[in-house]
Amino acid sequence: MRKYFFWFGVGVVAMVAYFYGAKAGRGRYRDIRASLDAVWNDPKVKKARKEALKRAEAAAQAAVKQAKKVRR
Repeated sequence: MRKYFFWFGVGVVAMVAYFYGAKAGRGRYRDIRASLDAVWNDPKVKKARKEALKRAEAAAQAAVKQAKKVRR
């Protein structure tokens, strides 16, 4: 019975989200998309993304080295 109420709640939330999204219309979608693009393409954000990628690659390499040591 809990599963039924869970999925019923998910359906209600989806319908409400669809209703408000449709009501806002395409213009509001474009506004939101433009602001997200502006943030994504900001030079500070680009720099932070590159730094995060470098750190993730370094962490992955360190994990591989550690796994090789443990495997021995």
